[in-house]
Amino acid sequence: MNHPYVHNTPPALGSPVLTAEGLVKTYGTTCALDGVSLQVRAGESVAIMGPSGSGKTTLMHVLSGILTPDAGDVILRGADGAEVVVSAGHAEARARLRREQIGFVFQEGLLLPELTAVENVAVALMLSGTARKEAEQQAAAWLARLGLAGMENRRPGELSGGQAQRVAIARAQVTSPGIVFADEPTGALDSATSEQVLHALLASTVSRGAPLVVVTHDADVAAQCSRLVRLEDGRVVSDTLQEHAGGQVSAR
Repeated sequence: MNHPYVHNTPPALGSPVLTAEGLVKTYGTTCALDGVSLQVRAGESVAIMGPSGSGKTTLMHVLSGILTPDAGDVILRGADGAEVVVSAGHAEARARLRREQIGFVFQEGLLLPELTAVENVAVALMLSGTARKEAEQQAAAWLARLGLAGMENRRPGELSGGQAQRVAIARAQVTSPGIVFADEPTGALDSATSEQVLHALLASTVSRGAPLVVVTHDADVAAQCSRLVRLEDGRVVSDTLQEHAGGQVSAR
């Protein structure tokens, strides 16, 4: 079994993992993305901020293949160097890509209430064909790494908000994805718990050489990332390295 924080063949720090060029997405007469170009590199943590309606969530959904753009391309570079045009794939191919190469952490956690913590994490591996016993062993290792040893058999309703969110982080990381997206991952937590969850998210992603992309309204969360991208009216208005952030600063 692989060590939970070690990717088999991580890309070199600073090498491009995700590249977006000229992304356009409209809803009726509303332009959510207006020619957004962005590159995400290995080992960096990128916070995406902006006012409501600026296009933050739409950008995350397009970058991760949940949505397809009306124009532009999104290219994901795997650990083996192979490139996949995320934006060009059909729905089934994009779903498989998300299942195998992309991790997600959402504000609500989206854990399955009828499953235990270890089952919630293991299901991500089982969907990719891993046998249940092996999947649960890897899931338990991730839970332990995130401070949840002994809580494997608790259901989401028996966990605190911070504990449940760490289960969600374990689920996102257990497949060793090439990139992790987090949508307001601490939005429903108090400040102390928020700090603990953010640390766990950064430690479990950036430390193994994978990039983390966080959509957030919280300036304190953004300050912990190595890079800050601001959107307004569907456009990138600033893209700044944060030298003193908690997340690693990538080579630029």
